[in-house]
Amino acid sequence: MSLMGILDRVADSAALDKDIDPARRAVQAGLPQPVKDLLHGTWLGHPVHPVLVHVPVGAWLSAGVLDLVPAFRPAATVLIGTGVAAAVPASLSGAVDWSEQDTGVRRLGALHAALNTAALALYVGALAARKRGRGPVGLVLSYAGLGVATGSAAVGGHMSYAQSSGVSHAATAARALTQDWVDLGPLDDLPEGRPALRTGKGSSVAVPLAVVRRGARVDVFVGACSHLSGPLHEGSVQDVNGSACLVCPWHGSAFDLDSGTARRGPAGNGQEKLEVRMEAGRVMARLPSRNR
Repeated sequence: MSLMGILDRVADSAALDKDIDPARRAVQAGLPQPVKDLLHGTWLGHPVHPVLVHVPVGAWLSAGVLDLVPAFRPAATVLIGTGVAAAVPASLSGAVDWSEQDTGVRRLGALHAALNTAALALYVGALAARKRGRGPVGLVLSYAGLGVATGSAAVGGHMSYAQSSGVSHAATAARALTQDWVDLGPLDDLPEGRPALRTGKGSSVAVPLAVVRRGARVDVFVGACSHLSGPLHEGSVQDVNGSACLVCPWHGSAFDLDSGTARRGPAGNGQEKLEVRMEAGRVMARLPSRNR
């Protein structure tokens, strides 16, 4: 069986759910929303975890190269320490994202976290050994840590690319939309101040759209929330951090009605918004030029 097949089996196994669920609830309850938004990358426009993990991974890989040359081993030790310190915010951001994911991603994420913890422990041990003058032990522990961290990175890659963790589900749905103007019906048929469901032509199926009317203004979004494809037409319009936002009913992600920018997580990615024009009292919408 391939590595990907093994990881898929882990994602399908419920053996650890009784331990995962309490950990998930603890992460969700343990941090205030502004801190979680910071760690989700809501302020950045995409998840911040992939950015943060570059520091420990890059530092540890560079240390592994420098350790091959005895004269450079003091510099390698500095890089190992840098990686250990940087692993803390990287782990926190990963934990916050993990707590808001689907079941299969959470199961693999538990394995990812266990491997990362083991790698971190090995590197801490390597630092301690080097400080005590036990260079050979420090080298063994460092390379063992690098090996475990590499395996963990493979798990993280599967979560991202095979399980779509952290990607914009709205962008995926937008790709199915026609590039032409879509007639969404009369303006007068839209309710005031709350989202309504309309559909756009897709390559093979109709694509749900969430439409919000505010007086004579209409905002149209891809209907699948960028976080986990929640049905935005079932959400609500709320004031979030001083902005009128469309709020997802599943996890509470909030998107600015004017721009589609995420104002509150767990979404890190913004929401795909369509161009709108009026023709004889009817609402017309299409994808913006960047999607065409």
